[in-house]
Amino acid sequence: MDLLKELMKVAGSGGLQDMGAQFGLDDEAVQKVMAQVVPALGQGMKKNVTSAGGLENLMGALQGGGHQRYLENPAAISSELGITEGNGILGHLLGSKDVSRAVAGQASAATGVSTDVIKQMLPMLATVFMGTLNKKTNAGADLKPAGDNPLGGLGSLLDSDGDGSILDDALGMAKKFF
Repeated sequence: MDLLKELMKVAGSGGLQDMGAQFGLDDEAVQKVMAQVVPALGQGMKKNVTSAGGLENLMGALQGGGHQRYLENPAAISSELGITEGNGILGHLLGSKDVSRAVAGQASAATGVSTDVIKQMLPMLATVFMGTLNKKTNAGADLKPAGDNPLGGLGSLLDSDGDGSILDDALGMAKKFF
């Protein structure tokens, strides 16, 4: 199962409805934005994990970050702390505001949702993204490297085409955003 499907399942419609209502978007529009943004977040995570110390940093963030609370309390996603943490996640995963802006521009072009709205949604989506990964690791997903998949069992969430390799997915996303 790919990460977007898992994220939609874990986030549930309540959190999506709350987020959408804040920006005047229905569930379908929020899902379209997520379909554009989540692969970029996954790509950023893949890039970080394959760098020196990246897997250990991700494991530390997932084990100690408490991001699952954003799934348990969707109102916290749009809180000041949630936005601050989301911006931190974006900085870590995407690396720069320029990349975040590019992701927002691409998502806007694909969905028709304004770039400004997507820029405001990005930190919220980042907290939901990490909350989903946090929930999966707490449910026993294995983060040990396996073959060309540096994330082990969790890597199956990032293998969007289901071919057993996350590298081709990373290359495809890199062409769009990096």
